[in-house]
Amino acid sequence: MPIIKKLNGIKPKFGKNCFIADNAAIIGDIEMGDDCSIWFSAVLRGDVNYIKMGNKVNVQDGVVIHGTYKKAPTNIGNNVSIAHNATVHGCTIKDNVLIGMNAVILDGVVIESNSIIAAGSVVTKGTKVETGSVYAGIPAVKIKNISPELVEGEIKRIADSYMMYASWYKEDI
Repeated sequence: MPIIKKLNGIKPKFGKNCFIADNAAIIGDIEMGDDCSIWFSAVLRGDVNYIKMGNKVNVQDGVVIHGTYKKAPTNIGNNVSIAHNATVHGCTIKDNVLIGMNAVILDGVVIESNSIIAAGSVVTKGTKVETGSVYAGIPAVKIKNISPELVEGEIKRIADSYMMYASWYKEDI
């Protein structure tokens, strides 16, 4: 059973058709839209500030999402994939975004729509990621613009695939 915990009188809210893995932890002031998936060992801690997620967001294995007390909530748009072991902290991620494996997104960051953060990148405090771009490195900087093929072939493909994967886990064994 996943850990779904009410904290300070606030219980997490889930949209329709969401998948929550057996050992995920979802605590406090968290609100997610429809068709979201929270995978194994992911931790969403809405204890010191809120976390809001749109529709069709997948939070993959080992991801940590948190915020900063009284300063930085976390807002995540629609059609967002947050890959394995990423850390997302007190930031805003708009629609159609892919956060790569082991990436770190820090307080005050705004990632505009149709963007990719490369695996292993660190997006430092207050950075604004331009619409339609790929950022990479430590600290992350813009390395190129995204083609329509990359939006379709990576961002949309991964988000759609995770909806399919989640459906496999809902079947009776």
